[in-house]
Amino acid sequence: MKIKHNIMIPILVGIWLTTIFSLQGCAPKVRPSESVLDTPEHHVHSGMKLLRLGKYDDALREFELAKELDPKFSRAYVGSGLVFGKKGDFKQGLEDMKKGIGLAETKEEKVDANVGLIQLYLLGKESAHKDWLKKAQVAYQSAINLLPGSSAAHYYMGETYKEALNFEKASQLFKKVLDINDGYVVEANDAWKLIQKIQRAAPGTKIGKKIALVDQITRADIAALFVQELKIDDLFAKKTKDFDTSFKSPEKGFVTERVVKTPTALDIADHVLKTDIEAVIALGIKGIEPYPDHTFKPDQKIARAEYAMMIEDILIRVTGDEKLATKFIGSPSPFPDLRDDLPYYNAVMVCTTRGIMKAKDLTTGEFDPMGSVSGADALLIIRKLEPLINR
Repeated sequence: MKIKHNIMIPILVGIWLTTIFSLQGCAPKVRPSESVLDTPEHHVHSGMKLLRLGKYDDALREFELAKELDPKFSRAYVGSGLVFGKKGDFKQGLEDMKKGIGLAETKEEKVDANVGLIQLYLLGKESAHKDWLKKAQVAYQSAINLLPGSSAAHYYMGETYKEALNFEKASQLFKKVLDINDGYVVEANDAWKLIQKIQRAAPGTKIGKKIALVDQITRADIAALFVQELKIDDLFAKKTKDFDTSFKSPEKGFVTERVVKTPTALDIADHVLKTDIEAVIALGIKGIEPYPDHTFKPDQKIARAEYAMMIEDILIRVTGDEKLATKFIGSPSPFPDLRDDLPYYNAVMVCTTRGIMKAKDLTTGEFDPMGSVSGADALLIIRKLEPLINR
């Protein structure tokens, strides 16, 4: 019996050592630091900078280097989760982000991880989760329960509400960031001003609210705004100009065979705003007709001068005041960047003298005719036009 007992001891020790080594083999291998700045904190800091610059692969490399030095460094997983979100891989992004939350030890790490989760749901929306807004709200609540004064949490939840078209809640959170005055102040101030502008423009439709968030509107966007927000087709139908239908002698040059037909756009068949585009094409509004090659170019950006020409045409056709078409020809330009011989000069003057549009830079007085038009500005211009055509 003693011999058997002596044999069993080394066997058990061997099994125990094998188990220990096996467990060690499964554990992540820690890479030794190679320099003073080769730290998880430094790599995460660098990764976040690269992430903001849009250098996603370089950012991911930094986060992976941080993990090699410390496999349990929460912020490294938050960073890689955001990278995967930027790349559209929300499954991996959520996996990394949740790991970051699980590894978070300090209050600050837990707040950062939950803020990262808000950002991920903001990036992906339905692609991240069907209940993305509710998920973001849960993460936000977790963050502010830990740190009520977290500017990052309030700012990104404000952005989330903005994208969800809940402008009132978004405005409240951006204002909170400004009141806290500790980080994200510039971003929150810009976002708050945009929300204020959108609320003044008062979009009445979901598509109007979505377009209001666009930095540079396209021809398709403006077609949708004209139809959905201005109700341009109904407006034209109600205020049709009276036509002279009295007898005309053939000698006067009346040609029965001539048919004026708006050209069909060949590049809108699969466009999501096709119905609105076709409605606007049918009305033949100056500045937003199809091109000679029968394309509409729905994704082409609208310039301020082009928008002025559209507004001028609508104003003339609805009011019947055709004198507006030449009212400012020959008059000197009040804008330093707008010559009075340009084809859109009269339209700009019609819009600016009626308060529908204004100079882009009030300090220099420049109109910026080739500048882009934001969705919020486009809506505000429509709201300023409405009282002039609904008299």
